[in-house]
Amino acid sequence: MKVTGLSIHPLKSGRAVPQTAVTVDLDGLAGDRRFMLVEPDGHFITQRELQVLAQVQAEQVDGGVSLRMNGQELSIRFDPDDRLDVRVWSSDVNAAVADDVSNDVLSGWFGRAVKLVHMDAEAERFVGAEWAGVAAPVGFADGFPILVTTTGSLADLNRTLVEKGQEPVGMERFRTNILIDCDEAWAEDLWESIEIAGITFDLVKPCSRCIMTTQDQTTGERMGGNPIQGLAEKRMSADRRVPGVLFGWNAVPRGEGILRLGDAVKVVRRRHERWPMKMRSAG
Repeated sequence: MKVTGLSIHPLKSGRAVPQTAVTVDLDGLAGDRRFMLVEPDGHFITQRELQVLAQVQAEQVDGGVSLRMNGQELSIRFDPDDRLDVRVWSSDVNAAVADDVSNDVLSGWFGRAVKLVHMDAEAERFVGAEWAGVAAPVGFADGFPILVTTTGSLADLNRTLVEKGQEPVGMERFRTNILIDCDEAWAEDLWESIEIAGITFDLVKPCSRCIMTTQDQTTGERMGGNPIQGLAEKRMSADRRVPGVLFGWNAVPRGEGILRLGDAVKVVRRRHERWPMKMRSAG
């Protein structure tokens, strides 16, 4: 097995940026989900409620970020002394916040009042102690530092979609960080830990999927195949701790280094049992 895809998402819910090589830090891939749109009160915003975020291209630059959407471009630098308390699910973070002028421009882009925040060197967030053993550092990702997926599982999902008369979907729908070339569908369910480029990654929790997987990741439109319907056939969690349909695994890196496309992937520890799934009856 080998790494066949690497992606970061500098802006949470913005477009993915493919990588040929990327630095792994303890809080995830360098540059991944370091910026985020929030409501004026600090509550996080994603494609779930603002689909047009899929059209935003973000590039991290020294001291800030460059954003582009529909021919518009905005470069923002952050003053580390200007801060805002923000919330990602149940996590509170004191993040750097963009200046009022920049936030007004972004509010015009999206037709609603928003602010842009930055997970800078002073910001801290730790999650997942109940799954990872100890709380893991993370940026603005929903729950864990890294998401791991496989080609074999996507192929199996797409077979199901085609059988249902729907279009196949691409891996971009799942906003993965590390894509592994593996022929066996759902093999990752039995991977407790993997090693890539000398770095161990613990796969600690399956990833439940939401309506964002139904959205085109260049336009934000809900169109094409519906992964939720396909996954419901045989990937519906039977464990109430992680409800809903599952695709991919949340992972925690246990070291630092550099990953490259083509790196070999080794399973270093396996689970004895798969995550329990509900099976739909034929009738």
